[in-house]
Amino acid sequence: MNSFFRYFLIVILIGSFLSCAKRGRPTGGPKDEDKPLFVVANPPYESLNFTAKKIKITFNEYVRLKNVNKQLVVSPPLKYPPLISPQGTASKEISIQILDTLQPNTTYTFDFGNSVEDNNEGNKLERFKYVFSTGTYIDSLTTRGSIKDAFFKKPEEDIKLLLYRIDSSFTDSIIYKQKPNYVTSTLDSTIYNFSNLQEGKYLLIGLKDKSSDYIFAPKEDKIGFYNDTVVLPRDSILNTPISLFKEILPYDFKKAKEVRKGKLLFSYQGDAKDMELELLSKVPDNFKSISRFEKGRDTLNYWHSLIDADSLNFLVRNKDIVDTVTVRLRKKKLDSLSFSSAARSILELKDTFYIDANNPIISLDTSKVSLVDKDTVNVPYQSFISNTENKLGFIFKKGYKQRYTLSILPKAIRDIYNLENDSLNYIFGTKDLEDYGAINLRVNNPNSKNLIVELTYEDGSLIYRKFTNSSTTLQFPLLIPKSHLIRVIIDKNNNGKWDTGDFLKRIQPEEIIYYDQVLKVRSNFTYDQSISIN
Repeated sequence: MNSFFRYFLIVILIGSFLSCAKRGRPTGGPKDEDKPLFVVANPPYESLNFTAKKIKITFNEYVRLKNVNKQLVVSPPLKYPPLISPQGTASKEISIQILDTLQPNTTYTFDFGNSVEDNNEGNKLERFKYVFSTGTYIDSLTTRGSIKDAFFKKPEEDIKLLLYRIDSSFTDSIIYKQKPNYVTSTLDSTIYNFSNLQEGKYLLIGLKDKSSDYIFAPKEDKIGFYNDTVVLPRDSILNTPISLFKEILPYDFKKAKEVRKGKLLFSYQGDAKDMELELLSKVPDNFKSISRFEKGRDTLNYWHSLIDADSLNFLVRNKDIVDTVTVRLRKKKLDSLSFSSAARSILELKDTFYIDANNPIISLDTSKVSLVDKDTVNVPYQSFISNTENKLGFIFKKGYKQRYTLSILPKAIRDIYNLENDSLNYIFGTKDLEDYGAINLRVNNPNSKNLIVELTYEDGSLIYRKFTNSSTTLQFPLLIPKSHLIRVIIDKNNNGKWDTGDFLKRIQPEEIIYYDQVLKVRSNFTYDQSISIN
């Protein structure tokens, strides 16, 4: 065969090989949606008379552990958490090393939550458990129920449910000192399930456990409790949801300090609604002071006119609790007077126009203030200085699709330090009536309960609050096109606010009923809805 034909044959063979190779190359297949399966364990699952210190669990494919340190729940809880490996790499085996001394005649459950998933697609082996007993039998009783947040519609995630055996040594204070007899968690659900329980009577609580130690810390944790004693095996299903709430801590004064020249901060813990300051130091006759609670913080701010003194002495009272405090005055920097307004360009028709100040306002000279519309026609208004916040308010009749200019000349506003403003100008407009929606809510209240009906945005921020103790129709006008929620507080003690619970006093938080749907308000549209309170 001459060289030409040899070359031609080689080309054909190579081309044929490449073609076959191309046709045979894998192009993938159906996505693996199968969860990994437990195959065998050593010691075996549900072993009796368990004494091992190390456990090996084998699966049918390579798995990895995701957030296992957060999701693993051992019941009864151990003093020292077990060592779980491997973490961060895939393996067909999971190893558990027990560092604690196990209780005799006890069934243990290692609940991995949803942390076991296959290495390729992340398919989860949900609520995988390894169970064994240090005694001669496996406890098999169960109980289940649900939990919710007492105030917010969206439930908390990863709530711990704790069972404490009620026997001769039981006291209510056990939740502050000792770990429970059994524990489980909700992960991302509102449902809890206990398994492998012993017969007996139990206290059941729910805990948003910040430190993950199964000990109730009122300063950090939310708590909920089941009203009745859980009796097993009778109470295998608990029909009443547990409501999770944050307790109001007992009042405790913390400290006082100077944060700026002329401004002091008094910090506290707990219920301080009756907290008062009494100045003991001798001050000039023209001395002025203003104290205001800071919203969202356990702080009472105290502003005072400038004084030539090294310190100020106070009595801090809250009902029958009295503290004597000396605050050193060392700061040299004074806050200059500044202003801002939330209504930067649009003032909603239902809102009041406010100017926020960083310092308390003492006076406003209205002769130096003008409010005009887009035709430069003067608009009558009423102004006021807020008693609870550092704010100036302006009330006036707002027109539709109007433009306004609020002008404030220099030295019209004076604060507690006798500082005055420079020129201030605010230009803002209003919308047309058709830009808003409305909700008419029919409240069916046959038992004449005291109700606080609130309309909020989805994030919980309040828009309207109305009160009724009868069946009526409540109107919520001038709503921004946005998603809204309706919640109804059953104001049992008729004090005009929602009250939280107290575990030791066995007081549940006041009930809140949310309207089932999120109301997506549209422009120029009125929703007619109803809610029944039985």
